Amino acid sequence: MKKFIVVTGGVLSGVGKGIFCASLARLLKECGIKVNVLKIDPYLNVDAGTMNPNQHGEVFVTEDGYEADLDLGHYERFLGEDMSRKNNITAGQIYSTVVQRERDGGYLGSTVQIVPHVTDEIKRRIDSLEGQVNVIEIGGTVGDIESEVFLESVRQLALEKPFGDFMFIHVTYVPYLRTSNEFKTKPTQQSVQLLRRAGLNPDMIVIRTETAVNSDTIKKVALFGGVPQDMVINLPDVPNVYSIVELLKDLEVHKRVAKKLNLTLDDSNFSWDYPKTFKQRKIALVAKYLGTDDAYKSIIESIFLSGCVKPKVIDAQSLENMSYEEVCDTLSEFDGLIVPGGFGRRGIEGKIKAIRYAREHKKPILGICLGMQLMVIEFARNVYGYEGANSTEFDPDTRYPVITLMEEQKKILQLGGTMRLGAQPMRIFKGTKLWSIYKVEETTERHRHRYEVNYDEFPELFKMPSEQGYKLVISAKSNFIEAIELEEHPYFIGIQYHPELKTKVGKPHPLFKTFVDALL
Repeated sequence: MKKFIVVTGGVLSGVGKGIFCASLARLLKECGIKVNVLKIDPYLNVDAGTMNPNQHGEVFVTEDGYEADLDLGHYERFLGEDMSRKNNITAGQIYSTVVQRERDGGYLGSTVQIVPHVTDEIKRRIDSLEGQVNVIEIGGTVGDIESEVFLESVRQLALEKPFGDFMFIHVTYVPYLRTSNEFKTKPTQQSVQLLRRAGLNPDMIVIRTETAVNSDTIKKVALFGGVPQDMVINLPDVPNVYSIVELLKDLEVHKRVAKKLNLTLDDSNFSWDYPKTFKQRKIALVAKYLGTDDAYKSIIESIFLSGCVKPKVIDAQSLENMSYEEVCDTLSEFDGLIVPGGFGRRGIEGKIKAIRYAREHKKPILGICLGMQLMVIEFARNVYGYEGANSTEFDPDTRYPVITLMEEQKKILQLGGTMRLGAQPMRIFKGTKLWSIYKVEETTERHRHRYEVNYDEFPELFKMPSEQGYKLVISAKSNFIEAIELEEHPYFIGIQYHPELKTKVGKPHPLFKTFVDALL
């Protein structure tokens, strides 16, 4: 018998529903429950692929090539399991499916309506989840017009299922008013009222705060929220989000969930291994998306889970306006550099200056996707003297197009879901630093790009591991160059793929682990 835990959010977005859902799912998994997770995004985008990271955070790519909300990254890291397109629903997907079915005559002439046709499609997808317990996160905030149809769908589904198969948890924010020296519960009260107007009553209320609340606040939330006091859970800010799994266990949240859903749990083998001490190394993340801390979430968490303090984000655009000497001075305080992926020409020249600094000063550097492409551009310009060498993405008329559009991409006009996406096989060559990191000759890594290294026109820039000369070593290949590195450099590795997407708690991707080790 399948059970469902529906998690909604109140007062404001970004309150931490994703982290809570991932932590709760992991706790239940540790208690012997087969858990599945689902993120519902009320926006009309079909997926997150065309969304600007400055507004919405990073795009997380699954093994099967689906471009998802970053919460799927939380699910993967916490659960230690790969997600897929089945773990995400958007309003755009639902409406596209319903409209296409109507065009195909699938409704036999019926007037197509939000209820029952849209709600039925949502219920069908939720009910198709295969977990013993399915944790469903409804994105946004209760009261948003976009999420109303999803709240209605879970209301209907809860009535259709046997009593005791559904549990509703409301995650909300309780602000602290310093002028009166008290926590204010009124926004939470109003949020619960909005939830009730949608026909849902919370079984548990999780209140997020900056610091721990007192018992009076718990009593007040319980009274006005209509739940027992032991079903009000306070989760204050913590320096390490991975500790929340243990915190939920200490608060016996799993036992309260089990009682509500009539589950049998066994937490005697509970084991949650996450980093608690961290190397104090200074890493510069030379970035271009600075609108939100979530724009490079998986990279930052990969460093953190490798046992190192989180990197400092450096504005690549600010480096563009500096001389090379000034860039060297700015970056000299750091132990290593990471140049992440991205799209568009803004900040590109600043990143290239940073790469030159790392190459010439033998500073450990990891270039990811666009970062690798810029490593090739920098090498062509400053080692081979190919002045103006560039990617055709930034300069279509460059004399030296060392990076160019993949052949199969040239006829594609649509943007969404059309890149080289998801897990792709590659071969790693022995005798390279990359092989010493992976210790396998064949593997798969997740991709998200349209452009590639133009090896056919510029083979002189590269060499195989056994060849001589100061060139970029090809360390991994598929139909494309997948990775490059430099000999006689402590750590100069560029990769076309996104290793940060495969990091799990207790199992960070080895590229980040070895990068952190190289900072010593």
